[in-house]
Amino acid sequence: MVFVRLLYSNQARYGVLEGQEIQLIEGTPWQKYSPARERIGIERAKLLAPCQPSKVVCVGLNYADHVQEFGDRPLPKEPVLFLKPSSSVIGPGAPIVYPAISRQVDHEAELAVVIKEETRLVSVKEAGRRILGYTCGNDVTARDLQRKDGQWTRGKSFDTFCPLGPCIVDHLEPEGAVIQLLVNNEMRQNSHTSHMIFPVEYLVSFISQVMTLFPGDVIMTGTPAGVGQIIPGDTVTVRIPGVGELTNTVINGV
Repeated sequence: MVFVRLLYSNQARYGVLEGQEIQLIEGTPWQKYSPARERIGIERAKLLAPCQPSKVVCVGLNYADHVQEFGDRPLPKEPVLFLKPSSSVIGPGAPIVYPAISRQVDHEAELAVVIKEETRLVSVKEAGRRILGYTCGNDVTARDLQRKDGQWTRGKSFDTFCPLGPCIVDHLEPEGAVIQLLVNNEMRQNSHTSHMIFPVEYLVSFISQVMTLFPGDVIMTGTPAGVGQIIPGDTVTVRIPGVGELTNTVINGV
């Protein structure tokens, strides 16, 4: 199943992608839903972020090569967590706004996990059943502010700093996916999710020991090596075969 969220008749609606058409649904992917009367060609659809999370839980330093590119440090013994606010989420085609107070904004391609149902204190074995599916994510980061603050909240939390999309797929093997990022069609990141230090189901279980995850919440599973700077005018694409491509442009903020 491939779920999308789109703007239809000035309302946000959910649908199921079937070939080149979207079958709109009554309800949401997190509850019992039924087909609506309307169908729309994908080329006419204005896609939105595929979910509206109450929170985005991010995992830092989850690829060994990414840990190494930021200096000689030991691999983490357990997942390093931080949060992005829901106000940072944007969808495909929406602009990433470069904050006027930053001098270095970086891209970070990530596999994003979308939670299906309320999840708390689940085992690794149970965790997979709590996942609705997967989408592309970009953990945009004001790197200079992250370094200046000595913690990650401000540098990760600007409005527009969490592009997600273009859809949610439920048939991906999470440890078997290529993950790439291109800036102006130039490859910057090119890796594989099998290189994660902590796999997806472990992350869901680990996070659920700390906080309750709600339907539509998102877990960003970390970025591989190759993170780098983006500037206004750039076009940034996260590509995960089997999921799709998430493209956003960078514009100046005020």
